[in-house]
Amino acid sequence: MSLVTSNQPAGTPTWIDLDVPDVERAKEFYGALFGWEYEAGAAAYTMCRLRGRAVAGFRQVPASDSSATAPSGLWCVYFATDDCDATAKRITDVGGVLTRDPLEIGDRGRMALAADPSGARFGLWQGRAHLGCEIVNEPGSLVRNDLTSPDPGPAREFYPAVFDFTLDGNDDLPGVDFSFLRRPDGHEIGGIVGVPEAPSAAWQTLFEVADADAAAERAVAAGGAAGIPSDTIYVRMVKITDPFGNTFEVGSRPVGTP
Repeated sequence: MSLVTSNQPAGTPTWIDLDVPDVERAKEFYGALFGWEYEAGAAAYTMCRLRGRAVAGFRQVPASDSSATAPSGLWCVYFATDDCDATAKRITDVGGVLTRDPLEIGDRGRMALAADPSGARFGLWQGRAHLGCEIVNEPGSLVRNDLTSPDPGPAREFYPAVFDFTLDGNDDLPGVDFSFLRRPDGHEIGGIVGVPEAPSAAWQTLFEVADADAAAERAVAAGGAAGIPSDTIYVRMVKITDPFGNTFEVGSRPVGTP
């Protein structure tokens, strides 16, 4: 279990949210899958909670809304920043674009939305009253984000320039075009994966579950769809599609892993 009680270091994935056309249906599905509870907020925003702590958000949007924060079918990941405006400027200075300029979200914090040079969308979050995810790395919460891209070179230049990340390879994955992204303190925050057949560059979201096979069954029973669970060297994973067509992955740790 990992409780977050202060703002994460800059560059850390700190929040996730999803645009949905029907919040009540989303609450039913994700509640059945992850055991989330909910709290309605301002501006058609719903906070998703696990044991009372914030873990994600839903934003109500019309089904035809083209101003969604993330590409159709994906959760949006927000990276922590100590200065949203300064980070936003770095984004544009190195070839990214702002899709929403920095703005205040009441007393909760300051945010911006952006896209990297290859079109992958993400957000920035400068937390105040709302830190971001208050539980991570346990069943029902965010565990990882990786960027997949048919052409990963530009991303490997962009993100280190914005967040001062360093890159290194992964000897555990021979034959895979994978780079770790690390904060200046050496902490791994995710990775960049070259996938030639990917239709576009995008940030993917992985949630932890206690049992990937059981989670797949819950997803289908709740009106979603699931792929076939498979084992990797790190976790047992399965791709899930919610009732709106949004895709993400869930993974369970091998037995005996702390």
